[in-house]
Amino acid sequence: MQSFLKRTAIVVLAIAFVACVSNAQDKLKIGYVNSDTILKNLPEAKDAQDKLAAIAKNWQDELDRMSKDLQAKYEDYQKKQAMYNDATRQTEQQKLVAEQQKVQQYNEDKFGQKGEFALQRDKLMTPIRDKIMKAIEKVAKEEKLNFVFDKAGDAVVLYADASFDITYKVLDRMKRSGK
Repeated sequence: MQSFLKRTAIVVLAIAFVACVSNAQDKLKIGYVNSDTILKNLPEAKDAQDKLAAIAKNWQDELDRMSKDLQAKYEDYQKKQAMYNDATRQTEQQKLVAEQQKVQQYNEDKFGQKGEFALQRDKLMTPIRDKIMKAIEKVAKEEKLNFVFDKAGDAVVLYADASFDITYKVLDRMKRSGK
C-alpha cells in the first residue's frame, strides 16, 4: 500500500511539475497505452509467447519427472531405513540430499532470474519491445503528446480519459509498418 501511495505521489508530482513548467507553452498533452493489449494483439508477440510456453512446458515436464523420481526414492528410503545400519542410512540420506540439490539446481538453471527461460524471454521479447517503443514514439510525436503512460505497467493511472488512449493507434502503426 505504501509503495502504491509513493508511486502515485511521484506520478502526481511529475505531472504537476511539468504542468507548471509548460504553463507558458502549449497545453500539456498526455496519452496512455495498455501494453498488455498491444502484446495480445501483435502476432509476433503471440508467436514469441507460444515459443516461450513450449520451452517452459518441456522444462517443467522434466522438472516434474525429476521431482517424482526424487519422491519415489524418498518413499523407498522411508520403507527401508529401519533395515539399514547407521553407515548405510547416512549414505542413502546423502544420496537423497544430492538428488534434491540436483532438482533445485535444474529449477534454478531453467527458471531462475538469470536462468535459461529469462534469457530466452529476453532474446525473443526485446526486439518486440523495441519495436513497440518506436511505434509509441512515432504516434506520440504525431499526436504531439508530452507524456505517454503504460496503463498496464508500474505507472499508476488513477483515471484515464479514453480520448488519450493511443493503444490502438500504436497497434495500427505497427501493423502498417509490417515489422
